[in-house]
Amino acid sequence: MTAFDTRLESAAAAVEAALERLLPTVAVVPETLAEAMRYATLGGGKRFRPFLAIESARLAGGDPEAAVAVGAAFECVHCYSLVHDDLPAMDDDDMRRGRPTVHKAFDEATAILAGDALLTFAFEILGDPAQVSDPSARAELALCLARAAGAGGMVGGQVLDLAAETADVPLGEADIRRLQAMKTGALIAAACEAGAILAGASADDRARLVRFGQIVGAAFQLADDLLDVTGDEAAVGKRIGKDADRGKATLVSIHGETWARTRLAELVAEASEILAPYGARAETLVAAARFVAERKA
Repeated sequence: MTAFDTRLESAAAAVEAALERLLPTVAVVPETLAEAMRYATLGGGKRFRPFLAIESARLAGGDPEAAVAVGAAFECVHCYSLVHDDLPAMDDDDMRRGRPTVHKAFDEATAILAGDALLTFAFEILGDPAQVSDPSARAELALCLARAAGAGGMVGGQVLDLAAETADVPLGEADIRRLQAMKTGALIAAACEAGAILAGASADDRARLVRFGQIVGAAFQLADDLLDVTGDEAAVGKRIGKDADRGKATLVSIHGETWARTRLAELVAEASEILAPYGARAETLVAAARFVAERKA
């Protein structure tokens, strides 16, 4: 294992433990809801967005341990989005992370409500002084996450994605980039910004981390689109070939696999350049960009 692999696994374990501790139990909320929230959130995923929050806090001089709960809040939002994306009215997927999606393991109504509960629970975590002691940081973090997850970010991007499936003409490159920056990139960039907020970083450091997150978000979606064409379904843990089945344009379908791999390498170089002023301190985040570009699942 590389040093990056160790850091990624360590962050994932810390976030998993935080989620296990923070998520409501059957003693607090209705049994089925608690079970569905935990099913959707625990025991799977790389916890990549929390990892970015933790490592961005570290780079900006903050306490990475304090970023774990914030990372858990971001993971709740990410997991809620997956639960809703998998619904029949959205992507209509039966498998996620190698097991039945929430609406298959429970039912559609429970999946909708579990997603709603995870979204609101994320802000409960951020608003809890026991998790983030500085009131100013709590307010900034809540605003940061709300903007990234809402109508101008992830939700708006999903609306554009659904509209693209029924459009008379496939989306052009500029529209695809906008859609992907909202649906995927906004939450990834916000996770990096969250680390800077926790660290009380300077405006320049915060802007650099946001830009780094935007670049990584673009790489993440491009790699995802490439996996949808070339990936192994068992390794990916979900259905592949969905974009082609629905006639949906992606940057890969427009430019091809060779272009996509070249562009991924360029994005890694851009991510490295934006963090170059930090020298060796940025090695883990640069490795994260490389990990995204080269992922097989």
